[in-house]
Amino acid sequence: MARALLIVDVQNDFTEGGALAVAGGEAIARRITAFLGRHADEYDLIVASRDWHHGDDDNGGHFAAADAEPDFVTTWPVHCVAGTPGAEYHPDLDTAPVDVHVFKGQGTPDYSAFQGRTEGGTALPDVLIEHHVTSVDVVGIATDHCVRASALDALTAGYAVEVLDDLVVGVDAERSARALDEVGGAGGHIGRSDMDEGLANPGGAVL
Repeated sequence: MARALLIVDVQNDFTEGGALAVAGGEAIARRITAFLGRHADEYDLIVASRDWHHGDDDNGGHFAAADAEPDFVTTWPVHCVAGTPGAEYHPDLDTAPVDVHVFKGQGTPDYSAFQGRTEGGTALPDVLIEHHVTSVDVVGIATDHCVRASALDALTAGYAVEVLDDLVVGVDAERSARALDEVGGAGGHIGRSDMDEGLANPGGAVL
């Protein structure tokens, strides 16, 4: 009966100044770090995911073609290329408590952390099984994309899932609210941390 924290894609390219910047991303990095300072020892496993895309192909159509504009639905600007500064964790995220790092989107258009693998090639679902995880708390970026996909995959896999809505941030507030409703409708719980600084709107954007 182990409990895991999943930190989704708190990377430079998804925070202010990045290739796919999400407003409030830096603040979320700081809030997650503060949350870890209070609660890291309450988790049996802490996992962090990162987009880790190829830089020499379109990653299965995930990157828009050079002669086309991204539609920001299925095609995107180049971002989080493996080994580049944009793919690194945001410096305000303290990764010291992280037990396992997984990489996703290595040539494929992945959104869910459950599609990620460790550097040694172990898939995230297998990591969770190895650690006897039964429940997963989800935080990170972005509520309406990779947080949503990760939470839904966790539910499909049979885990008890809670998304901490003051520790996530979305691209679009309305779409993020729908994503949280979708997670709740699928059997997940939408909760809040005990952080007492800052507030969040229904999409997770820090106000």
